Amino acid sequence: MERKFRVNLPPDPNPRRPRFTPPPGTCDTHFHVFGPPHLFPFVEQRIYTPPAAPIEHFLMMAVIVGIERGILVVPNVHGFDHAMLFDALEKADGRLRGMIRANPALSQADFRALHGRGVRGIRFNAVAELRGGFDTANFQAIIGRVETLGWPVDLHIDPELLVEHADLFRRVQTPLVIDHFGRIDPAAGLEQPAFKVLLDLLGEGNVWVKISGADRFVERGAQYQDMVPYARALIARAPERIIWGTDWPHSNIFEPGYTPNDGMLMDLMADFAPDEATRNRILSDNPARLFWFD
Repeated sequence: MERKFRVNLPPDPNPRRPRFTPPPGTCDTHFHVFGPPHLFPFVEQRIYTPPAAPIEHFLMMAVIVGIERGILVVPNVHGFDHAMLFDALEKADGRLRGMIRANPALSQADFRALHGRGVRGIRFNAVAELRGGFDTANFQAIIGRVETLGWPVDLHIDPELLVEHADLFRRVQTPLVIDHFGRIDPAAGLEQPAFKVLLDLLGEGNVWVKISGADRFVERGAQYQDMVPYARALIARAPERIIWGTDWPHSNIFEPGYTPNDGMLMDLMADFAPDEATRNRILSDNPARLFWFD
C-alpha cells in the first residue's frame, strides 16, 4: 500500500528587500535545502514531503534579503545522507557551513572528516511531533566525540524537556545552541517556566539561542509581533550569544496564508533589536565567532 505524506507549501518565490541594510557578513544560521529528489532522494521514513528547494534558490533569496553567509542544517527528510549538504557547500564558494543530524553511528574519525568538508555543528531532535526524543546517554556520548572539534551542539527541543534537563545543559562544555526561541508558547507570557529556564540558561557562558522560526509560532496562532518581547528579553540577557535564522524554506507550513516572506523575516530584526550595533552583532559578529567564519 502506497504511503501518504503531508505536503509542505513552497517558500515565497518573491522575497522583498528589508527596510534596513543588513551588515556585511550577515549570516542565516538556520536554513534547509530539500532535494531536488531525483538527485538527493527523501527517506521513506519521513513524516512530510517538502517541495524541491535547491541551494540555488536559497542563494538567490539570500542576495535579495542581504544574507552573505549561512548554516545549512540537514533536514530530517534527508536522513543521515550528507550528499545534498556536500553539494550545497561546494556550490556556495565558502559562504556556508554545514550542521548535521546527530548520528550515534559516527566515530571521532568520521566527525574529523566532516569537519574537513565544512561541517561545523551537530543537531539533536528532541521534538515529539517530529518523532524525536531525548536520550541522555546518547547525547553525552555524541558530544564526547565532537567536543575536541569545538563544534556547537544544537538542540531542537520541546520546552518541557528543556526544563527537565536544564542542569545537564548547564554542564555541557561545548557551545550549546537552543533552536527557535526554545519552542516556548507565545501566549503563556514571559513568566512561563520554560522561558524563565531559557533565560536562566542563557546566563551560562556556554548557551546560545536562535531567535529564528517566528513563522512557526504564527502557524500556531500567534502574531509576528507577539515574538518581539521574547526576542528583546533574550537579547537583553546575553546579546553576545544570540543568533538569527530564516528557517527557509519553512518546512512547517502546510496551510495557505502562513508562508512568510523572507524579507519580512529580516524586517523583524529591526523590531527584535532596534539598536543597530546590537542588531549587527546578532546578524554578523556572533555567528562568525560561533561557526568559524574568517
